[in-house]
Amino acid sequence: MASHRPPHLRKQCTRTAAALALAAVAVTGWAPAAHAGAAPAAAPGAAPPAAASTSQDEPLLSMGDSGPAVREVEERLKELGYWLGPVDGEYDVRTAQAVMALQKVAGIDRDSVVGPDTRAALEEGPRPQPSTSSGVVLEIDLDRQVLLVVRDGEVRKIFNTSTGSGETYFSRGQTNVAVTPEGEYSVFRRVDGWDDGPLGSLYRPAYFNGGIAIHGYSSVPGYPASHGCARVSLPAMDWLWANGRVENGAAVVVR
Repeated sequence: MASHRPPHLRKQCTRTAAALALAAVAVTGWAPAAHAGAAPAAAPGAAPPAAASTSQDEPLLSMGDSGPAVREVEERLKELGYWLGPVDGEYDVRTAQAVMALQKVAGIDRDSVVGPDTRAALEEGPRPQPSTSSGVVLEIDLDRQVLLVVRDGEVRKIFNTSTGSGETYFSRGQTNVAVTPEGEYSVFRRVDGWDDGPLGSLYRPAYFNGGIAIHGYSSVPGYPASHGCARVSLPAMDWLWANGRVENGAAVVVR
């Protein structure tokens, strides 16, 4: 049906409808994300609106990077309990190990690179659940390959670790299988320095099951790679020593 409004009223209604169509875009969450919606028409002569950023648009962050973006990632990791030492905006081995621990818990690729999937995990904030409910315990999670410092059922710190590879190896005239046996143990011997053994040197090891220890190592990959020990980074092992987490008698649970 044709409109019988005078021309000047039709123009006024059109302008009113256009004004009501404008909507603000809300931005929420740790990583800014644009919410989809109809974009308002640009005014004559105005520059086109900038595209709202999403996690897909953020640059990849990896070893050697530095700056505010790295600091933001570090602050979020620390908030979630992933150990990385001081927040300093430097993407070094400490930050890389914390990112890998997060990736393991989140069940995404373990490459220590902050990309879209890792940014989404940072926003979601996954944390592993402990298996103990009392005392201070070091829990080694074989499935996720992380080491937890647990106090009275609360996870206080989360470390990247690498345990027994499951492969066979030859040592001292015997063929063995590289496993980290499940069970409840306690630290019975530790060495404050490098401890040379038949399978290599271990940094500040805390032995809890025969020759199996929690120790520092230069390589802590995203998969089981040791002869049976639980590897952590060298700075992480220093922290465990400095904070009394690997004293003789310290409880260790492998699960």
